[in-house]
Amino acid sequence: MSLLVKASREGQTIARVTPDSAGWKHVGFAAYRLNAGDVVHVYDADRESCIVVLTGTVSVEAGDEHYQSIGSRDSVFEDAAPYAVYVPPKLAAIVRAERDAEIGVASAPAKGDLPPRLIEPSQMKRSTRGRNANTRYVCDILPQTEAAESLLVVEVRTPGGHASSYPPHKHDQDNVPVESSLEETYYHRLNPPQGFAFQRVYTDERDLDETMAVENHDVVMVPRGYHPVVVPYGYDNYYLNVMAGSKRTWHFKNDPKHEWIVERDSKASS
Repeated sequence: MSLLVKASREGQTIARVTPDSAGWKHVGFAAYRLNAGDVVHVYDADRESCIVVLTGTVSVEAGDEHYQSIGSRDSVFEDAAPYAVYVPPKLAAIVRAERDAEIGVASAPAKGDLPPRLIEPSQMKRSTRGRNANTRYVCDILPQTEAAESLLVVEVRTPGGHASSYPPHKHDQDNVPVESSLEETYYHRLNPPQGFAFQRVYTDERDLDETMAVENHDVVMVPRGYHPVVVPYGYDNYYLNVMAGSKRTWHFKNDPKHEWIVERDSKASS
């Protein structure tokens, strides 16, 4: 089974990954395109969800909570954080587009210990990682420091000619604090949209080693292994990451063969 999920170019559902389709236990993800007035229903009896307003403006009804006119971006490549809504299991949510919009819906197993809530851009930590052609721009939408039962959600913008999720790192062993075991999806966007990026998913043993040419709206599944992204010159890359596992903590291990890059950059900045 390929780790690349090609996007649908027409219709409301752009791409979808479920635990059954991925052959794993935790992460679910779907992306939707909505015209003004369109509706998407979000409900799962056993899973929490995080609705991320990628572009456009929507309203969200989640039980007794009504969040009106959320979302301000026209493009995921804007220098701005998104709006998001956390939805616990057993609670039906209705997303209605007030203008043309695109949303991502992340999900993972949960018991229902938390109430629904709006996550505003001002609550999200934004940072810059890397140096030189390894620079990328990160927004923590639902990090481990914020309340959720399983989900971790983050978005990253990578300029053209740069690498991201690099040096290659992995998080597929339950060995905290060295490494935690987390499944992951990457939802890719490209600017201009006819562009492409490359993502490789591989293990030390090379029993998994797949390199994919990723186009606009495609999803890459990362069940295990290292998973760097490289973006060609002239095209900027955005991805929305969803992670979940048996423990809600993110610890990663760099590929030892490429650890020298971190050591060199540390010396250069000291």
